[in-house]
Order: sequence, then C-alpha cells, then structure tokens
Amino acid sequence: MDSTAYIFDLLKIILPALVVAGAIYFLFQRFLEQEQQRRLIEMRLEASKTTLPLRLQALERVTLLLERLSPPNLLVRVSSAGLSAPDYHRQLLQEIRAEVEHNLSQQLYMQPETWAAVKQAQESVSGLINSQFRGMPNPTEARGPELARRILESLMSDEQTDPTAAAILAVKREAVAMF
Repeated sequence: MDSTAYIFDLLKIILPALVVAGAIYFLFQRFLEQEQQRRLIEMRLEASKTTLPLRLQALERVTLLLERLSPPNLLVRVSSAGLSAPDYHRQLLQEIRAEVEHNLSQQLYMQPETWAAVKQAQESVSGLINSQFRGMPNPTEARGPELARRILESLMSDEQTDPTAAAILAVKREAVAMF
C-alpha cells in the first residue's frame, strides 16, 4: 500500500503541475501569436506611410500622362507646321510612345485594371490618329495641319469622345479608393 499511496501522492503533485504547465504553454503561445500580429500590423502601417505618397505621385504622373495624350493637347504640343501628313502622323505616334515609355514604371504603384485602362487609352488615341490618317483622300500628299484638323473634327463629332476620359476616371477612382 505504501507504493500505491506514494503513486497517488505523486499524481496529486504531477497532474496539477501538468495542467498549470499546459495552461502556461497555451497562454504563452497565444501571447506570441498576438505579438506577431501586432508587429505585422505595425510593419504594414509603416510600409503604407512610405508607399502611399509614392502611389499618389504615380497616379498624379499617370493623370498628367493621360492629359498629355489627350488628342487636343497632343496636337497643340506637337506642331504640324511645315510637315507632311505622313511625317506628322509618324511624329504623333512617336510622341505617344515616348510619353508612355517615360511613365512605364508607374504601373508598379497602380492596380492592374487602372494600368489596363491607361494602355487602352494609349491604343485608342493611336487608333484615332491612324484611322484619320488612313481616311484621308491622299495621305501621302496631304499636309500635317490637314491631319490635325481631321483628328479634331472627329473628336468634335457626336460619335467620338476623348479616348483618355475613361482612363482618367479609372485613375481618379483608384485615388479615391486609397482614402
């Protein structure tokens, strides 16, 4: 009986110690998880302090890009004086490509859907310029101002809207969504 009493006494000591150790382990594990979550939230907050200004700046630059690609602004900036229609056509398309290439890195800070809208605007402006050039009666002998006039007239007609408007709206929506 001494041995059974000894075992019961030992169990009386070991079982509560195991329960306390298990509870301490559970509480400690929970504390470590909460601490890890807190650190993760702090890191994200710190990262957002850095990236938010960069994202806003990227959206500003892309808005400026879209304004520069807008056909009325593009035609004012790229002079047609003294150029043939094919040369002016080529110069307009080159200007569009250069503008987009200059701002290509801004897509890192934007949602893919917004950048897709920017690319669509670029393609729409290029398509408008190409279609108006191809639609000229004799494009190889026409002058640059005539092509510019055709592009502006097509924008003023009811059937055509500014090809950059949808992309500008997408950029604005993304900017508003950040706040």
